[in-house]
Amino acid sequence: MPPKRIMIIAGEASGDLHGAKLAQSIKNRCKDIFLFGVGGKAMKTEGVWRIVDTNSLSVMGITEVLAKLPTINRAMATVKKALKKSRPDLLILIDFPDFNFHVAAVAKKLNIPVLYYIGPQIWAWRQNRVKKIKRLVDHMAVILPFEAPFYRKHHVPVTFVGHPLLDRIPPMPSRAPSARRLKEPIIGLLPGSREKEVSTLLPVMLEAARIFNRCHPAARFLVSCSDSIDENLVTDAVSQYVSTLEIEITKGPVVEVFKQSQLLVAASGTVTLEAALYGVPTVIVYKVSPLSYRLGKRLIKVKHIGIVNLIAQRELMPELIQDDASPQNIAETITAMINDPERLSLLEEELFHVRDLLGGAGASDRVARIALSLI
Repeated sequence: MPPKRIMIIAGEASGDLHGAKLAQSIKNRCKDIFLFGVGGKAMKTEGVWRIVDTNSLSVMGITEVLAKLPTINRAMATVKKALKKSRPDLLILIDFPDFNFHVAAVAKKLNIPVLYYIGPQIWAWRQNRVKKIKRLVDHMAVILPFEAPFYRKHHVPVTFVGHPLLDRIPPMPSRAPSARRLKEPIIGLLPGSREKEVSTLLPVMLEAARIFNRCHPAARFLVSCSDSIDENLVTDAVSQYVSTLEIEITKGPVVEVFKQSQLLVAASGTVTLEAALYGVPTVIVYKVSPLSYRLGKRLIKVKHIGIVNLIAQRELMPELIQDDASPQNIAETITAMINDPERLSLLEEELFHVRDLLGGAGASDRVARIALSLI
């Protein structure tokens, strides 16, 4: 009997990491299986045969997507052709909804069951898409506690599996107050995992660092460069500030930035939840094109955009979005936080409790069980 075949599609850097962990869990449960699809380095390392590289697809914002449409369309054609030719026993979709909905529609016509892991944030905007999910998806595996009731309300099969970050980040002991109370602060700058994010946000972050440095001339800055980013994009931006700031670029995993920093300035995304699990106070910033922002603002139905704030149902991490994400505003926000050690200590403790709201570790194993039950 030929091995079972599962296609996995992860269109972004964070999805690639979750897809890799899921691939590992599936193979641990079923040795005779072939995994292929859309992924990055992490999924490739776990033995997933890539037909499209995730890095070619990752993009944020409505107008930004339009600029990358030819690449996305080529990837879509490749995926559809592979679906029709190989007829996998299961299709697993990881986030990346606008792309994955089209793939799910093809799979449904071919009678291929569809498991959606880390579903689109339709509870935040475009809630009418739940009808499409009900029609195209056989099971939702959701990672946030408030998502399962939403899908049950709409009669969509769903399981809350917990957050996959808990598989990678063990429980952290609360730090002693002295651990990050340095004479002069270390600030981490995390401009994102997409090139468009970095080119937009990093210059703003660096200018904010320059302003902050006026009051804290001995401050150090750590700039995180994701593996999905061309390092030259970061070094070119940083080079304009090395003569005036004590600044260092850290390539790859962001854990060392978490461990060293008293405070982070980070692009909105999964990395802010990682920061919370490490107990690092964070200022969330984000900018997209003016058109993307105007369209998105009309559609968004939630009070916060930061995932940590959504989970906590209050603003634990300050959010500076679009015009509010100016160098001056960022500098003033981090100055106020650094100058208030009691506030920072309290925030660190509150962030450690976010883990309690995310379910236990083992999300990937739970999804693997669901996946194999659908074959």
